[in-house]
Amino acid sequence: MGWVEIDGSYGEGGGQILRTAVALSVITGKPVRIFNIRANRPNPGLRPQHLHGILALKELSNARVKGAKVGSTVLEFIPGKAEAKHVKVPIKTAGSITLVLQALLPAMAFVGGSFEITGGTDVPWSPPVDYLRNVTLFALERMGLRAEIEVRRRGHYPRGGGLVVGGVEPWEERKPLRALEWERIERFGGISHATNLPAHVAERQAKSAEERLRSFYSVPVEIETEVSRSLGPGSGIVVWAETDSLRLAGDALGKRGKPAEVVGREAADELVEQLRPGKAVDKFLGDQLIPFLAFAGGEIGVAEITNHLLTNVWVVERFFGKAFDVEGKAGEPGVVRVVRRVDGAVAGI
Repeated sequence: MGWVEIDGSYGEGGGQILRTAVALSVITGKPVRIFNIRANRPNPGLRPQHLHGILALKELSNARVKGAKVGSTVLEFIPGKAEAKHVKVPIKTAGSITLVLQALLPAMAFVGGSFEITGGTDVPWSPPVDYLRNVTLFALERMGLRAEIEVRRRGHYPRGGGLVVGGVEPWEERKPLRALEWERIERFGGISHATNLPAHVAERQAKSAEERLRSFYSVPVEIETEVSRSLGPGSGIVVWAETDSLRLAGDALGKRGKPAEVVGREAADELVEQLRPGKAVDKFLGDQLIPFLAFAGGEIGVAEITNHLLTNVWVVERFFGKAFDVEGKAGEPGVVRVVRRVDGAVAGI
């Protein structure tokens, strides 16, 4: 079987190319060679956080891997037979648990299995775990995919120490997702957390987000607060809109010297911004859904076509040929349609 060759410097040229390409390699059984990894970044090559996702997929698929080390600019991944298993990923730092899950979930969808990942649950430059649990999984369930994510312990930068467990049932019935626009908001939900910090931090974040949302929309707001202990302090909030279509969300992280009120308002403002174009899918979910959409089919309206989304479309099409039609420009609202659903048979499923 021929190699799928992927230029790792394409588009935004970050870790996402690696996550999607290696996940698709596992699903299809096709070996992949990724070169120019993060070539245009100040510190090129694989970073420690990328290795965790690659090694998790290696375990899931009994793969042979070359170049899986920090600083490597070429990775060769030759998958074996993927099978349902319990995958443990021990990230010793505050490396992002959700970015590992972005690699693991699509691949695990085709075989099932469970996972246990330690690291950062709420860290900069990656989706917070409450986003994945409440927004991403909500959309995937509409597509017939059932998965569970449970936060046992929070992990923040720089200490980490978070623990997330969960599992995925094999994706038997792949339902096309049609989610173009939302017409009404039924309620706002959310989770505001404070770890190794006073309870009032979580409460103030929640109150400030709620006040902000109420100033724009007159629908019920129910934001839960959570106070917990872990290795180090941290706080954050995710707020989402429950619409007649999917959920859209905004989030923010606390940091030293940043008032809890500012954190709450920031998350609410981001959500309001995602709601403004009237599209059913926020900009974060848009790129996360691409690998799943390829197999399920459908069409989504996104609040913003991001470079991440376009890069993910490109990676999927390196494996399967033309599969998507993207209407709209980068940085603007748009529509993504599956024009050729990838057949399960191609993927040996």
